[in-house]
Amino acid sequence: MLSYIVIIVLGIIGLFVGGNWLVKSAARLASSFGASVLVIGLTIVAWATSAPELIVNLSAAAQGSTELALGNVIGSNIVNLGLCLGIMGLMFPVTIGWELIWRELPIMIGSVVLAFLLGLDGELSRVDGLILFVCFIGFSGLIYVLVQRERRKVTADLKEYEEDAGLIDDNINRWFEVGRLAFGLISLIVGASLTVDGATAMGRTLGISEFVIGLTLLAFGTSLPELASSLIAASRKQTDIAVGTIIGSNIANVLAILGITAIIKPIEVTANSLQVQIPVLMAFSVLILGLGLNRVIGRRQAAFLTACYIGFVVISVFGPGSA
Repeated sequence: MLSYIVIIVLGIIGLFVGGNWLVKSAARLASSFGASVLVIGLTIVAWATSAPELIVNLSAAAQGSTELALGNVIGSNIVNLGLCLGIMGLMFPVTIGWELIWRELPIMIGSVVLAFLLGLDGELSRVDGLILFVCFIGFSGLIYVLVQRERRKVTADLKEYEEDAGLIDDNINRWFEVGRLAFGLISLIVGASLTVDGATAMGRTLGISEFVIGLTLLAFGTSLPELASSLIAASRKQTDIAVGTIIGSNIANVLAILGITAIIKPIEVTANSLQVQIPVLMAFSVLILGLGLNRVIGRRQAAFLTACYIGFVVISVFGPGSA
């Protein structure tokens, strides 16, 4: 048992280190070649922070552990909404812009509803995966068009955030960044393999289902880049951008990560996930929308979110349906 825990911890460290290296190196390289800060923030950084989920899901799918992949996506999104926003709100009041309330948050809720409807037949087929991924492409195009209208403000905000986070520098060594990017990818791949192997082995030993392992342990590990980014943003009082990153990551996880995984290998959707886990994710999503109407998530609301996440983990691991 101890050996499994060591393997999982080493894997999560690999995911965390690799994810951070990938984010910074990709953004700095793109900047050195003249890509706009807006494009860097909306594409490269957003995809890089979701890279751990993608690599873990691809590894799980390759090993036939599709339940693990589904649990990872659902759990990662709940971690983002419950734990990341909760911890961030406990540190500083979290501001939510109107654009997120009327645009990204409804799209996030809609993506979960779409995945739920597609999975009602007990499977996310390759066609279902293609539908999800096409929707992600449409979402990306929509955001790009809408953001062009706010280019100056968004670019200024992203530039300040990325400069503070160390993503942009006037003196960029491209060869160093290429090397760090390569090591980041290798770290992600190795970390994902170790985490999946250790988690599945431990789950079988303890009699816990692969879905629950993915829902809790793997989900926390793959969400570490978002958690780290949230804490960095909160410490600099840039919570509005951090919230946007979390919401965007959740949309990408459902539409892109789940879509790509299903295209590669159809995903089994169990009755328990349809009746419990996906509705819980919907509830968290609607709750964030409701809290967002006040424009600020204070410490009380943040404590409630964190408590809800802890309760969800406890029930998932020790409640009925965990085996």
